[in-house]
Amino acid sequence: MTALAHERPETMPEFSTTGSENGLGLDEVVWQAWKAMELPEGYRAEIIEGAIEVSPTGRLPHARIVNRLRDALVRFLREGEYAAYQDANVVFRRKVWIPDLFVAPEDLEPYADEDGLGVDAAAVRLVVEVVSPGRLNEDRDRVRKRREYARAGIPVYVIVDDHDAQGTVTVLTEPRPDKGDWLGVVRVPYGTDAEVPKGPAMGFVIGEAVTGPKRA
Repeated sequence: MTALAHERPETMPEFSTTGSENGLGLDEVVWQAWKAMELPEGYRAEIIEGAIEVSPTGRLPHARIVNRLRDALVRFLREGEYAAYQDANVVFRRKVWIPDLFVAPEDLEPYADEDGLGVDAAAVRLVVEVVSPGRLNEDRDRVRKRREYARAGIPVYVIVDDHDAQGTVTVLTEPRPDKGDWLGVVRVPYGTDAEVPKGPAMGFVIGEAVTGPKRA
């Protein structure tokens, strides 16, 4: 597998949870605000690094890649104890993310968060984000969610990025929660197979059938 050079993003410290005058910490205030939100159809809200972020659902090229990935993961995981999910909340310490795809136990009931709003991040074995166009979208998946998923100790993070050079797939492993970063980083161009090296999806390959061929 051909790995490309990859610049490691600057890490950031954890956000403060100092209590306010009413006794609630910042994380709890943001969590309560997120739970009270009502969004129009076609939008989703996440809590990323202490702030609520609202974004539209992906465009057609984004949806096409996500659906190809999900179909392939469903086939790969069939008859096992794990399944592929999308459009569901992953919760970690009053943070909440909605990955494009994630792999978790087929029976999610024992792993629901205390409010019953999503699955606890401790049960998630792999997350996938397909990067949408635009600087804020690209920064969210490449940098901020990279840090957040590492802090949660999720074992594998896969980034499928149409907007990095001629298209790349990055597989991140060995999270360092204390650093908000990863020890294992493999980044390959479209047209080169990227393989998940561990977990229930170990051996799953993301190649041209999902991303399309390498671009000129």
